[in-house]
Amino acid sequence: MNDTQEPRHEPRRDRDEEGRARNARPRDGLGRPLPYGAPGVARQPEGVVRTPAQSLAEAQRLLDAGMPFHAHEVLEDAWKAAPDAERELWRGLAQLAVGLTHAARGNAVGGAALLDRGTAAIRPYAAAAPYGIDVGGLLSWAGELTGRLTAPGAVSAAAAAPRLRTAGGTAGDRPAGEG
Repeated sequence: MNDTQEPRHEPRRDRDEEGRARNARPRDGLGRPLPYGAPGVARQPEGVVRTPAQSLAEAQRLLDAGMPFHAHEVLEDAWKAAPDAERELWRGLAQLAVGLTHAARGNAVGGAALLDRGTAAIRPYAAAAPYGIDVGGLLSWAGELTGRLTAPGAVSAAAAAPRLRTAGGTAGDRPAGEG
């Protein structure tokens, strides 16, 4: 570099404690990045091992609070930790939460696409849904929400939040394939 050139600065990437690239910008309740220094909503920790009942309860709490992006993070942890027979179920639940996230952000096309993927993933579990998951109710909810996405504007994430479990929800606390 000669005296007339400015030093070149590469943008610094945010990293977590293990050195992995991690965006440290604060996020709003729908997971959208905010400017550095802005107040944001606490992110869900990654890699938390929960029982299926704990995952469903935490995801439901976040959905009810209008935070489907954060619920998706909880469901994604469950998906990654699930036995093979349940992976598609948890993946589908995470996709439904992301579909609601997109719908609440006003992205009808993305919302509908994720809701469609999520319903396709959970549909095979409808006959014998584990852990009291209301697969039939979630399929109906996703179809109704997809129909509402034809109207302009965003939906309220809290008002549109689905119920993940049937009333009482604990009667079906068993893994997929057991019954």
